[in-house]
Amino acid sequence: MGKNVAVSGYYGFDNFGDEAILTCIVDHLRSRGSNVAVISNNPKKTASMMQVFSVKNFNLLAVFALLANSDVLISGGGSLLQDVTSFKSLLYYSLVIKMAQLLGKKVIIFAQGIGPLQKERSEKIVRGLLEKADLITVRDEKSLERVKNWGLKATLVNDPVFSLDLPKHEADSGIVGVQLRDCKTMNDILLNRLADKIVSEFPDKKIELYAFQKSVDLKICKMFEKMLKLRNPEIQTEILHSLSQIDFIIKISKLDYMIAMRFHAVLVALKAGVRTLAINYDTKVMKLAYEALVPILTMNGDDDYDEAFTKMRNLDTKRLLAYANNKPFEWNVFDPFIS
Repeated sequence: MGKNVAVSGYYGFDNFGDEAILTCIVDHLRSRGSNVAVISNNPKKTASMMQVFSVKNFNLLAVFALLANSDVLISGGGSLLQDVTSFKSLLYYSLVIKMAQLLGKKVIIFAQGIGPLQKERSEKIVRGLLEKADLITVRDEKSLERVKNWGLKATLVNDPVFSLDLPKHEADSGIVGVQLRDCKTMNDILLNRLADKIVSEFPDKKIELYAFQKSVDLKICKMFEKMLKLRNPEIQTEILHSLSQIDFIIKISKLDYMIAMRFHAVLVALKAGVRTLAINYDTKVMKLAYEALVPILTMNGDDDYDEAFTKMRNLDTKRLLAYANNKPFEWNVFDPFIS
């Protein structure tokens, strides 16, 4: 009989990357015979889409009951144990872990970024939790170094989305994907230069604009669509939002090119063998682009766009697939704790 596994993370917020990670976790746990329950901001939607039992994240009585009936808590992925977003967020995810530990349950820190931790009390909280965790896995070198400096053992793992099985890439679809998100460094210079180049490079292709998290991405996608139409009223565009992870992934797998900001937009495009141009709004995107040897634009808008687009056009799709397929997720690290 499989173990009962509870999963806690940034789930139910319609963020493509986090929901893709959850899909990977649920699929693998099911393959190991586990019963899965998810703590979610939108338990009804999570239960329907993932075919799992789900409870509301801030219904602490329901969360406690779920943990009491579980054998293992998986906390992650993503960056849950940090106080940059907010100290309240850190306290919430820490409370879930603490409840599981008080109930005597196994706790797995799953592919997390640990920190930044700006407050001394934040570091004290996180370190105390990790000292009692059964398994700590992190997603980046900085987190690994932080945990090791605390005298704790951690394992560096690849992103779980590398383990996804993607549909075979369909060449020459006539579609270019553009994935944008709003952020502090977003600016008109970047958007205008990008719009100019896309219209000149791809006047006869359909432009699909991907809003992976509607609350963050949709407004900027609508603005960019208007910029494209002002330059070429005949250009065909479509904004994609509120799709399931699988539907987003299928759409991406059909693209000729992907120009993307979000880490998981770049990752999924690479997994599908789509020629990709990354936009560096975050160091994790820069690191992925450098590793995969794909061109990358800064947020400054002062790059050589001709060179970047030429490099994108000249990418070898077989090499991109080989890169992504040689980054397996280390499920063998977790299986002894969930089987």
